[in-house]
Amino acid sequence: MFDLERWQEIFETLSKNKLRTFLTGLSVASGIFILVVLLGFSKGIENGVKSQFEQDATNEISVWTGVTTKEYKGLNPGRYVQLKNSSFEAIENEFDDYLEYRTKDYNIWGGNVSYNNETGNYRVRGTLPDNQFIENADMGSGRFISQSDIESTKKVAVIGNKMKTDLFKGEDPIDKNIQIFGMNFKVIGVYFDPGGDREESQVYIPVSTAQKVFNAGENIRNMGFTVKMADNFDEAVAMSTAISEGIESTLKEIHTVAPDDLSAVRVNNTLEEAQKIYSLIATIQAVFWFVGIGTIIAGIVGVGNIMLIIVKERTKEIGIRKALGALPMSIVGMILQEAVFVTMFAGLFGLIFGLGLLELFGPTIENDFIKYPQVDFSIALTTVFLLVTAGALAGFIPAYRAAKIKPIVALRDE
Repeated sequence: MFDLERWQEIFETLSKNKLRTFLTGLSVASGIFILVVLLGFSKGIENGVKSQFEQDATNEISVWTGVTTKEYKGLNPGRYVQLKNSSFEAIENEFDDYLEYRTKDYNIWGGNVSYNNETGNYRVRGTLPDNQFIENADMGSGRFISQSDIESTKKVAVIGNKMKTDLFKGEDPIDKNIQIFGMNFKVIGVYFDPGGDREESQVYIPVSTAQKVFNAGENIRNMGFTVKMADNFDEAVAMSTAISEGIESTLKEIHTVAPDDLSAVRVNNTLEEAQKIYSLIATIQAVFWFVGIGTIIAGIVGVGNIMLIIVKERTKEIGIRKALGALPMSIVGMILQEAVFVTMFAGLFGLIFGLGLLELFGPTIENDFIKYPQVDFSIALTTVFLLVTAGALAGFIPAYRAAKIKPIVALRDE
């Protein structure tokens, strides 16, 4: 029930100490403001990291090779480990039950690609149909490479949107011929990629065609797989790690590489990397919460101090109230209401100012590590709950002391 006299009394009490009340409120508002901004930036870091993982499948295992660094079974170090179609097939056969998508690539960096009078250097990737899903390539028009294209070694190409913009100047590229190192390839699709221009500056062709036209024989450059996801993230990471280790072990055995040679066969597990990064983000968020709440506590201490001073100044008044029959709970309620009001008013000001600042400048902050810092509605509600709790805690000790005042002692107070 709204008590007008009680609120008039609260405002009158606070107005007697304007500067003290302002400084105390400022400390609470600053604490909430700092907490909101820190949590907003932690969300921005999370958004930035997620956008990086969206460029490719999060559960990808990529495989590439290098040069051996150790002697093994009579073979000297310095050998380049060349992946072949048989290497890919061996991994497929051994881990087929655990794999979702799989691809093998034969890549040419800086491939000369032209259309009419327009020419550019782009990455040419001979690949398999599943690579569309591993790379998160979204087809804007046409289609991706099919198994029929692979089996028939067709000279077809899927180009990125950046290539379309560079070479076709607004013209529809579907069914047009581009020249890759002077050889005609028919464009069958245009794709978009979350990675932006860099990822869209590529042209995909069937891997069998790439091996044929570039005289690669059975050679491939790298392999990529995605693991079937388990319901539990930790279980998925454990399974993905086990498969990564199994793939590395199998390839080292096939190509006669020492088990402890870290350079010859390299396997990268993005799911394991994602777990590490998300754990780091959780740590950063915990630190931000710690710093923000620590700042709020400093403000709460200020509120508690001002309420203790108010109780001291109003000792005689409280004694008179009790002498006239005021119950201890009504005294406690009066002090708590003042404390919660100061905390809530100042805290909400800091909350609104922090949210407004993030809303105004958040969309303009965007780089590889921070993207659109913001605070979720649930977090905002949590801070409001913190404010109410903080106000009650700040006023509890002063309220308790006020309730324990004996009328006879209070009336003697000067």
